Amino acid sequence: MPLPVVAIIGRPNVGKSTLFNRLVGKRLALVDDRPGVTRDRREGEARLFDLTFTIMDTAGFEDEDPHTLPGRMRAQTEAAVRDADAALFLVDARAGITPLDEEIGRWLRGEDTPVIVAANKAEGRGGEAGRLEAFALGLGEPIALSAEHGEGLADLFESLRPYVEREEEETVEEDEEDPSRPLHIAIVGRPNAGKSTLVNTMLGEERMITGPEAGITRDSIKLDWEWKGRGVHLVDTAGLRKRAKVEDKLEKLSAMDTRRAIDMAEVVVLLLDATRGLEAQDLRIADQVIEEGRGLVIALNKWDVADHASSLFNGVKAALQEGLSQLKDVPLLTVSAKTGKGIDQLLGAAFEIRDSWSRRVTTGELNRWFEKAVDNNPPPAPGGRRIKLRYITQVKTRPPTFVVFGTRVDQLPESYRRYLLNSMRRDLKLGAVPLRMTMRAPKNPYDANKD
Repeated sequence: MPLPVVAIIGRPNVGKSTLFNRLVGKRLALVDDRPGVTRDRREGEARLFDLTFTIMDTAGFEDEDPHTLPGRMRAQTEAAVRDADAALFLVDARAGITPLDEEIGRWLRGEDTPVIVAANKAEGRGGEAGRLEAFALGLGEPIALSAEHGEGLADLFESLRPYVEREEEETVEEDEEDPSRPLHIAIVGRPNAGKSTLVNTMLGEERMITGPEAGITRDSIKLDWEWKGRGVHLVDTAGLRKRAKVEDKLEKLSAMDTRRAIDMAEVVVLLLDATRGLEAQDLRIADQVIEEGRGLVIALNKWDVADHASSLFNGVKAALQEGLSQLKDVPLLTVSAKTGKGIDQLLGAAFEIRDSWSRRVTTGELNRWFEKAVDNNPPPAPGGRRIKLRYITQVKTRPPTFVVFGTRVDQLPESYRRYLLNSMRRDLKLGAVPLRMTMRAPKNPYDANKD
């Protein structure tokens, strides 16, 4: 089934090609300060959060004889709009509304294609006057946008959503939905925690150099492996010491390489040394993994030689609950890199975390949960003025990321946002993976004095 089509229209040099490049994620369209660079219609597959659609860049709309080159370009633009599911009418917020903008507006009002007006070049507050002026075009509330700086994309998402989201669930990247794809897993921890020994035991060969000296591994070593018929992309990393103790340039580069490995991983295994227990540096590493939005599994290594095993496990678990308050119930497992005990459980937990990390909640299920959560615990009314939460949408996976739309959301306390996240994790069974939630309010100047 073809993707919905959105055509960008506007007079020359308002930033149509810049926005096109922003939405397709590549510099496919030529961009220059001079007007009239774009002549033919150019199409590309656009991604805006979780919306996927065909975006069409068009020539600048000019009032010229149909037989001239500008006239033929205008005919191409008109045809593009008539074939589109929605038209995105771009105006220059800093220049204000021109007579040609007004002519384009009159023509669009006579067409059947839905129109969204976007005031581009509105970075900062400099374009607000031009945005308000665009109300006079009679095509609804304009949104503020900066194609060059990527500002206003959440408002653009909200405006486009009714016209293109019908394809949303059918156009999720196949790679994200395929449970058979290789698991990208990075093993991190302090020096001498046994990371390379664990990798060697997993592979069944002495692939990594090991020894009693700390810091043998310097580069992040990437290895392709198979566990029970499932592909695993395994990365062994250099040990991470407390930053203040890192003085050697090579060790600094190794630490940067490890952090890049965390960025590229789907799930990170934080390996602890059971003979030393949980240390502050372990919590710092775990916090970095969560901050990067990666799935996290914590493994207590050297369990075969640990003293007072039961009390040690309970003590580490309690310390993690307190030290990682932003993400409760992170899996804590025991392993022996030397004997291989616990490795199957570790890999099984990593695949489960990856499944939760990649999960997409359907729009219907998500908003049924949202209505119930808000009904059970309505948001506060600071100063006697209600905060209205209207709906929620999942904008991406890996990690699951959500946007809540409503009014006065800037006054919503952090405790209420935590309530929503905790309820979501529990009720929707999203597991112990990082979740992202942002709040967005429509920018309508006429709402300023309304409840």
